[in-house]
Amino acid sequence: MRFLPQTETEIGQMLKAVGAASMDDLIAHVPLGLRQTAAIKLAAGRSEAEVAAELAALAAKNPGATAFRSFLGGGYYRHYIPAAVRTITSRSEFSTSYTPYQPEASQGTLQAIFEFQTLITQLTGLEAANASMYDGASAAAEAVLMAHRLLPRRGVVAMSRGLWPDYRLAIRTYLSALEEIEIVEVPFDSGNGTIAIDHLREAAGDRLLCTVAGYPNMFGIVEPIAAISEIAHRAGALSISATAEPLALGLLKAPGEAGVDIAVGEGQSFGLPLQYGGPGVGFFAARLAHVRQMPGRLVGETRDREGRRAFCLTLATREQHIRRERATSNICTNHSLCALAVTAYLSLLGAQGLRELAERNVEIAHYTADRLASAGIRARFAGPFFNEFVVELGDVAKALEAGERRGLLAGVPLGRDYPELERGLLICATETNEAADIDLLCAALSEEV
Repeated sequence: MRFLPQTETEIGQMLKAVGAASMDDLIAHVPLGLRQTAAIKLAAGRSEAEVAAELAALAAKNPGATAFRSFLGGGYYRHYIPAAVRTITSRSEFSTSYTPYQPEASQGTLQAIFEFQTLITQLTGLEAANASMYDGASAAAEAVLMAHRLLPRRGVVAMSRGLWPDYRLAIRTYLSALEEIEIVEVPFDSGNGTIAIDHLREAAGDRLLCTVAGYPNMFGIVEPIAAISEIAHRAGALSISATAEPLALGLLKAPGEAGVDIAVGEGQSFGLPLQYGGPGVGFFAARLAHVRQMPGRLVGETRDREGRRAFCLTLATREQHIRRERATSNICTNHSLCALAVTAYLSLLGAQGLRELAERNVEIAHYTADRLASAGIRARFAGPFFNEFVVELGDVAKALEAGERRGLLAGVPLGRDYPELERGLLICATETNEAADIDLLCAALSEEV
């Protein structure tokens, strides 16, 4: 952290600007008991090095997530990030750049975004992708709004309950002002963890606007996305897939090839570290026929008047700045620095490297599931899974405590968001987990079978 000193006069001016008489007034909302114990008592006359060492020792008493072996998943994933990704994104021409409204001054930024879009189209099997969105949840909600613009006379959204809770909440929030839209939450099959196809068929009437399903879903299960798309199309509706673990797309059939019309998701797995829930980067791809209803912005390739390859903003939802009622979206920017990290990561791995890493994740996750099964801890669902799965335990809270004692973050408890899975624990294993980690996990969870 940089040291930014202020004089008493400057502090007084800032306090006056926010309407506080003193520093104590500024933090008066903090409970008195906490304020009294928060002061750090340091002896006078100590050197900067001594103070820094003491503060580091105090900070070390509160271990961070990196001190634990992690099996957390549920929408955000731990993967190894090559050092080159951070090197590229930390270059000042990228880290300090702003919206590329002037193409003649922004060719590097525009080309990076164009390459991101190209990679997303290759990953999803669709013809067009935008410059990125805030995160996977907002991208999913924007996808439903796009479907509504394409099919304005229809009003039923068939949303899988196996979709991540934050995605479902974002969709409900976005649609809450549209009285003509009805959300039907389709349950998941209790046996295999996929969407209940029979219930989906019941919802697929002549008012069906779109289907929304995870690929894979919240439980790590690979949904039958081709069958879901077929049901949607037979009803004259659109099929939307959402992918929070995009590494799976290195192995699974591309959504576009499975009949999906709009494929969205979260790109965090591709070069973005886990840090207090963000930032993320939503990806959004669709068929070329629907491109003018796509939210956000699109960068295109062209030629300048001298015939040189050039890039510019080809499509942008500029109505936000002029006529809000005609806007395709109120997101008129993108997470370009995060998208750059994704672009660097995917470029370093290449198509073959991505597939090999996806296969490695499958191997480790299935090895973990087999080891747990041999210890009497079986998977809750029988459906095919990628790198995470649900197990059923006697007491999830005690299992997590047992894991913490061994330096493990054993998984994500499902009971809060899925009361019907109160005994369920979602476990994710990636290439960052070693055999010793899995041994510890088995030992911890065996206590609470």
